[in-house]
Amino acid sequence: MSLVELPITGYLDRFSHRPGESFAAYIGMRAAGPYEARLVRIVSGDPNPAGPKLRFEDLSHVFAERFSGRHQEIRLGSYARIEPGPERDPGLPFTLTALVQLRAELRPDSDAKAILALEGEDGALALSVGPRGAEARLAGIEVDASAMRLCVETPMRPLRWYRVWLSIDPATERVLLGQQGFGEAAPVLARSQREGVAFATKSCVLIAAQSKKGPTDHFTGKIEDPAILGAYVEGFRHPAASLDALGAELIAGWDFSQGIDTQEVTDIGPQACHGHLVNLPTRGVVGARWSGSEMCWRHAPRDYGAIHFHDDDLADCGWEPDFSWTVPAALRSGAYAFHLTCDAGEDWLPFYVLPPRDGPFAPIAFLASTFTYQAYANHARGNADEAYHRRVAEWGAYPNNPDQHPIYGTSTYNRHADGAGIAFSSRRRPILTMRPGFLTFNDARGSGLRHYPADTHILSWLEEKGFSFDIITDEDLDDEGEGLIAPYRMVLTGSHPEYHTLRTLDALQNYTGAGGKLAYLGGNGFYWRIARTQAMPHVIEIRRAEGGIRAWAADPGEYYHALDGEFGGLWRRNRRPPQMLAGVGFSGQGLFEGTHYRRLPASRDPAHAWIFEGIEEEIIGDYGLSGGGAAGFEMDRADRALGTPENAVILARSEDPPASFVTVPEELLSHLHTVSGEPPNELKRAEIVYFDTPSCGAVFSVGSITFCGSLWRNGFEGPVSRLLENVVRRFSAAKPDAKEASELGRTGAPAHHDA
Repeated sequence: MSLVELPITGYLDRFSHRPGESFAAYIGMRAAGPYEARLVRIVSGDPNPAGPKLRFEDLSHVFAERFSGRHQEIRLGSYARIEPGPERDPGLPFTLTALVQLRAELRPDSDAKAILALEGEDGALALSVGPRGAEARLAGIEVDASAMRLCVETPMRPLRWYRVWLSIDPATERVLLGQQGFGEAAPVLARSQREGVAFATKSCVLIAAQSKKGPTDHFTGKIEDPAILGAYVEGFRHPAASLDALGAELIAGWDFSQGIDTQEVTDIGPQACHGHLVNLPTRGVVGARWSGSEMCWRHAPRDYGAIHFHDDDLADCGWEPDFSWTVPAALRSGAYAFHLTCDAGEDWLPFYVLPPRDGPFAPIAFLASTFTYQAYANHARGNADEAYHRRVAEWGAYPNNPDQHPIYGTSTYNRHADGAGIAFSSRRRPILTMRPGFLTFNDARGSGLRHYPADTHILSWLEEKGFSFDIITDEDLDDEGEGLIAPYRMVLTGSHPEYHTLRTLDALQNYTGAGGKLAYLGGNGFYWRIARTQAMPHVIEIRRAEGGIRAWAADPGEYYHALDGEFGGLWRRNRRPPQMLAGVGFSGQGLFEGTHYRRLPASRDPAHAWIFEGIEEEIIGDYGLSGGGAAGFEMDRADRALGTPENAVILARSEDPPASFVTVPEELLSHLHTVSGEPPNELKRAEIVYFDTPSCGAVFSVGSITFCGSLWRNGFEGPVSRLLENVVRRFSAAKPDAKEASELGRTGAPAHHDA
């Protein structure tokens, strides 16, 4: 794995703050030296010379300073740390033991990875697993040639649980290393003699790593019941025995089935030497003694007594802050960034400024999809080839790609080294994909933007059309609830609001039900459920359970989040299909390419003609900066059985889906039959939907990720731009007063049906 660092980069304490609040900036440099930071406002993040181009408003007069920068390390890899460890008589025998499981076979040339390690002032020892099975290392505090190594010379089989142990008897100078798989009749052993094998009491204990000064040799796999026993053990009668049934004095034993929703590890031994986890390994995973009686760890925690550690986990870079900046009272709500420059390079740290807590508020709120940006943070796609970098250079696009910089951690669309999916994403690290000008694809028909830079198509369009708007974020909405959006006449989503919590869904549903107006301007939205905890607000968790378009699948029995104990997976599987909120939900997906919509008769109904005012075309969006068409990549459709309101109307529908498109798996019962009863090929469509809600609310949904890329056509003109302008002007007009709302509530909104 290449660990190339950028010349300068960083991250912020949050994605957003209000006037009067302060951002803390954490800056790291490849080599220490001076750098400059200045404030810019992001007007457009599309570097395509045929599009709106990269545009920044220089706000150096508001903030611009020089600083002395430093190198700040990133330490990947999760582990547990207990310091000090348990007290014991250094002259008496003792044993280190644990249950371990590998998910994948280790490479023959890989180094041994630590399971349980002790490090004191006079020496260190580690019980490890390598390509030749259990290994042990005993050495002085510094690694040297006199270090003693043992190996059982029997590789472990993936997905099988093993008991491993290292026993030491200082009086007889005996050292024994053992390994026994569940179901195996006898252990495999390695023996040796070693002088001076008494190790200091109260040594620092590390689980899944060794070397307390800078942990190394991180283990990737599951560990359960690590323990220190007060005996020299030749073998275990029952390798799967629990901590309280090992047949020897328990000096310390860490029961991972306790505190699954925390970052603490609990010692059930007499000295209560509890510890803490570093870099967020995965809890709530099936353990060695899983019975299958329960699928939720909250109901049977002993079945979930393992922790899955990984050598590339990263919860927080843990850098020291370099500078702070307080948002001025007069600074308008919007998208901003700190532009960092040094002699060797540059970077941008994007953020949002919310309006003051007590207003004034614009009529429109843009809801930035920060949970989705975070889920895709540093998605290493493997597509940054020579042609990609050539386009980046020609366009002056953002030059750094996660493919070349895995040191900053990858995304929940990537996998760990053992093939397990990455379930957590932290925003306390540099996020290269969340940069103006970042190209996700080398798009033959457009710009190849997704997520943060793609959503600047909406922001620059709003500005070009003269709309007054504020920006809020998913995280703010989850923290503050419906009150955050209550002051606004309308809320616009981004192009891909895929990831949501129950609190954000409820806030949006309550907002539209109470008279708010929502414009859902993307596709594949409101799709995955995520978990958060205020103990670690910078982290989101995803369990890719039970179907859906997935980069990986959670293992059976591991569908419940560790952070909140709730069932993960699709919101559809949680009985909250996207159609209930937005009228449409995910139905078809293909490569990053698009087609067009064709208007339906309902678009000419007098009740909805205002949406298409000034548009004579039958075909909408056969052009665009995202895949070349307004209906593309990931597409949503209406479905009354999944919650599309009865009064919803379908105004336009995509046609001629590209050959790469498929029907999403949750719609399929077999290769011939679908949940809805429609032929599979007919579900590969995007639909533009409108419906009214009680109390004068309304929802307008476009059903396509690539829709906003078609706001631009030789400038912000054309039928897609006009269509959205008609909706935004109507939705952002003054709300009806209480009398009008009451009158509408008595008469009811007219019911409209798809023509």
